Amino acid sequence: MGRSSRACSLLGSTHLLLLLLLSVGSAVAQNGSTWKTLSGKAPAVVAKGGFSGLFPDSSDYAYQFVGISSSPDTTVWCDVRLTKDGAGICLPSINMDNCTIIASVFPQGKKTYKVNGVSTAGWFSVDYTSTVLLQNVSLKQSVLSRTPAYDGLFQINPVENIFTLYKAPAVWLNVQHDSFYSQFKLSMRSYILSLSKQFIVDYISSPEVNFLTSISGRVSKKTKLVFRFLDERSIEPSTNQTYGSMLKNLTFVKTFASGILVPKSYIWPVTPDNYLLPYTSVVDDAHKAGLEIYAADFANDLTISYNYSFDPLAEYLFFIDNGAFSVDGVLTDFPITPSEAVGCFSNLNTSKIDHAKPLVISHNGASGDYPDCTDQAYEKAVADGADVIDCPVQVTKDGILICMSSVDLMDVTTVAKSQFASQVTTINSLKAGSGVFTFNLTWDDISKNLKPMISNPMSTYNLYRNPRNKNAGNFMRLSDFLTFANGKDLSGIMITVEHAAFMAEELGFGVVDAVIKALDDSGYSKQTAQNVMIQSTNSSVLVKFKQETKYNLVYMIEESVRDAAPSSLADIKKFADAVSVGTTSVFPETHYYLTNQTNKLVPTLKSAGLQVYVYVLMNEFASQPNDFFADATSQINAYVQSAKVDGVITDFPGTAHRYKLNSCTSMGKNMPLFMQPPQPGGLLSTILPDAQPPAAAPMPLLTDADVAEPALPPVSNTTTAASPSHAALRMRTHVLSIATLLMLCASLLI
Repeated sequence: MGRSSRACSLLGSTHLLLLLLLSVGSAVAQNGSTWKTLSGKAPAVVAKGGFSGLFPDSSDYAYQFVGISSSPDTTVWCDVRLTKDGAGICLPSINMDNCTIIASVFPQGKKTYKVNGVSTAGWFSVDYTSTVLLQNVSLKQSVLSRTPAYDGLFQINPVENIFTLYKAPAVWLNVQHDSFYSQFKLSMRSYILSLSKQFIVDYISSPEVNFLTSISGRVSKKTKLVFRFLDERSIEPSTNQTYGSMLKNLTFVKTFASGILVPKSYIWPVTPDNYLLPYTSVVDDAHKAGLEIYAADFANDLTISYNYSFDPLAEYLFFIDNGAFSVDGVLTDFPITPSEAVGCFSNLNTSKIDHAKPLVISHNGASGDYPDCTDQAYEKAVADGADVIDCPVQVTKDGILICMSSVDLMDVTTVAKSQFASQVTTINSLKAGSGVFTFNLTWDDISKNLKPMISNPMSTYNLYRNPRNKNAGNFMRLSDFLTFANGKDLSGIMITVEHAAFMAEELGFGVVDAVIKALDDSGYSKQTAQNVMIQSTNSSVLVKFKQETKYNLVYMIEESVRDAAPSSLADIKKFADAVSVGTTSVFPETHYYLTNQTNKLVPTLKSAGLQVYVYVLMNEFASQPNDFFADATSQINAYVQSAKVDGVITDFPGTAHRYKLNSCTSMGKNMPLFMQPPQPGGLLSTILPDAQPPAAAPMPLLTDADVAEPALPPVSNTTTAASPSHAALRMRTHVLSIATLLMLCASLLI
């Protein structure tokens, strides 16, 4: 009772509170193209239990948030359950322990009942009256990987609230277990028929034939009856047939339903290793039978096929805008993303190349799909519409510049499993811990004996990139990269230079001079078709390039800072044309929530005449604050529309390129709600104070002391600038002992 009372006081200002989350507009995106749906109208967006990807399914916030974050004609979904006294409530699971705190309220209430012939243990609504449940039991998040911050705050919703309290434009009632309630002399049929006399019910679905036939012709003609298909091997209780066999007899389904709801895998099946198979004929079969077809099981924060590159918007487009067919609607936990897909990203000319702002700058090529800095990563980046492709340069033992995202080959190659694994050294000035560095091996050693290894920055969340191609592609020398980029439809290239002082002092290698020579040799110094950008975290590197070239120079700020002091701006302006800043310097966050701290870094830099690029954007939902709804497009939109950055540096340039083509952000004040960027701190404010994560410490100010560096040291005289000196290096590095090496090898074998 205590937590429910607190929830009531919180909910009194629900509408005003939710308005904090988005910069509210009022327009609807218009798309006049003909859809390949049965009706020719746009596919429906159905919000499962409201915005259940963020808030507990069927909770007050979940239903209300749909109205301010999604298409205004979004349909809200309620899984109808019956209580002991025959009242209807909205709950996503028949076992209340999965979605409420009932086990802690009634710890002795666990029972075992037959559900579709299967003994099921849990807590069931049929054992409690509606009064007992509404007054004592509150909701919790039913997906364990999602935030528990709202658990216990919201009371269970009676079905009637969907019509009276939330005033949804369309309502979908799902009746999952009619035959279960019959065991307790409760009639779901009577309840639904009574409800349909009071309110307009737009959709009623069920996986039970008998239930739908029992109400067919007894509800409003405006109500669509939808037969829900479960797993193909599951048995439909009325006919005793598998759902897979019933799929072959859609003319029978048409006798009692106007549509079908199927798992998305019925349409786009996947292989055991989660790659798409060719689409099936089920959409065409349904349409030929005169049935609408809706696809289920969409959620931005659950694993999707690798073909989508962790981009949930891309998945929706495969179902609604693939050139062959369109489903008539999608059932989703995150209705904002299909709203974007339908309203802003369908029927686009994706082959259009637009090098206007924001610039799409690759990060190690399309490294979300292929190993960093390989030919395939660069080919994918160009094909995906990157404006700028990048090459972070390293040097080999024989003085060849290569594109490699890390100076340590252990990070990005298979060197740990090669004959060179014994060449492990520790160089604390380069990185903590040991490694096999690019300058330990020749170009032939690397290119002929090692394979690239895809980066997996979100592996701690069990999110791994494109495993079929985890070692695909060939390594690239800088000269190869320049030859590849020359003539491509790019606005420019970006070369990142780090560790220049180390190379000069310890290797006797002048990396700045070597890069300049490579650009001269490739003709880049004499052409204007592509802009050459040089990026570095070291001002000394950029100062030297400024002295010797006219290339565009980009200063990368490694640390998170809230703003730049005037003195630091003055220093940066001396050597840079643009600045790259980390995501948290733009939008501070704490424990996956944007804070209401206002960082002024971007406007400060732009007011000084500097271009601003944000790094590194990734599609994996685990890399994004909750405020972006596990949607990479929503994240990009916030940095472009709200922060006004000039470019994004991304592992997935295809997602950013598609964003530039959308039909909504040019609408000005008429831009739809779902394309409005979130209000920083708005989502955090919906959490009760005692449940909020600790406040983040204020970020430091960037000062001139952070920027200023001594000039690059002269190149060591022990060798030429084109051939690193390893005599000097060996004097300053510690070769691991045999015991340490054996321990390392053992750890790699585990």
